[in-house]
Order: sequence, then structure tokens, then C-alpha cells
Amino acid sequence: MYEKEREEVAYFMRRLYRQGLTTTSGGNVSCLTSDGNMAISASQLDKGELQPEGVGIVSLYDGHSLTPELKLSIETGLHLAIYRARSDVKAIVHAHPITATAFCASTLPINTHLTAEAYALLGDPVWIPYALMGTPELAEKVAQCMAPPALCGLMENHGVITVAPTLLSAFDKLELLEGAARQTILLKQIGFPHELTAEHLAELDRFVGR
Repeated sequence: MYEKEREEVAYFMRRLYRQGLTTTSGGNVSCLTSDGNMAISASQLDKGELQPEGVGIVSLYDGHSLTPELKLSIETGLHLAIYRARSDVKAIVHAHPITATAFCASTLPINTHLTAEAYALLGDPVWIPYALMGTPELAEKVAQCMAPPALCGLMENHGVITVAPTLLSAFDKLELLEGAARQTILLKQIGFPHELTAEHLAELDRFVGR
């Protein structure tokens, strides 16, 4: 049972690591299962080699682990809080890509108004105030700040998070967020940014139904 969801979570965690978007011990990936529970990458396992048996299953209703042989991610409560708050979210990726995470320790925002793709798929990243990792306080803050229509967030002095209806889409958003972070830095260095206009942004909002 849950083979498909556990394989998918493990696959996207390995892909995150291969592409340098997280570390061996960092980040967590989750998705909802067909029966409404949650599959989430377990803790204290090599994220670059994660296999389906390293993905835990958790009751969305009460947070009870259905895989007691695994040590659950410390951010299990954070993922649960988002799913309980947003019926449109079926997948979550939290990781620490170097460039985007640098903005989590900066007052400079990531500019998603530089390309149509970034703005269409990410909107404007939300800022999530600091709270200690793995705590109910952090879970509450993230769930509040990631209220609709937020699709991605910068967790102060921590990392980034993306949400979507599928894991592929959530992974894509994280890649795009890291790309937008790099573009923001490059444009600060070379100057003369040419951003999308207000009309372009409104057109994109209509295009994606936002």
C-alpha cells in the first residue's frame, strides 16, 4: 500500500539532491495519498539515495505515524498544517537551494517579475518570519503565510517552500524560484533590469486564472 506515493516522494527527493537544490540531510518532500493521508520523506536518511521504504506515511487527521519504524521529518507538523489549511495543495517541497536560501537571510526580495514563466508559475514569493525549525510555532507561521494564493515562500534564516497540486509542479516551482534568485543577483550586478510591466503582470494573472 502507498507504493506509488512513496516512490514519487523518494524520486523527487533524489532529484532535488542531484540538482544541488538540497543537502544530504536537508529538506523534506511530501504529497497526499489516494486515501487522504500524507507521504513524507523520513529523517536521518541520505536524501541523495532515498528509497520508497524511507518515506513515512502519516495520518492527515491526527498526525499518527503509520510507519513507526521510521523517524519522521521534524517538519511533519509544518506539512500537515499546510494540507489542513489548503484543500488545493496536494504536494509540498521544502529545501535549501543555495541562492534562494541566501535571500532568506537578506532584506532583498527575489524578483519574479523578470520573466513571464517565473511570475506565471510562482507569483510573488511570500516572506515567512523566523521560528525554530520543527516547532509548532513554525508550522503555524508557515500555514498562515502560505494562505492562498501563495505558491512559494521564503522562510527567514531557514529555507524555501513551494506548494502545488502535484509533486512535479511543486518541484518545478522550486527550480524556478532558485532560477529567479540567480537572475535577481545577476541583474543587480549588471544593472539595467527590464521588468515585466504592470499590464504584463495583469495579463499573466488572467492567463493562469489567478
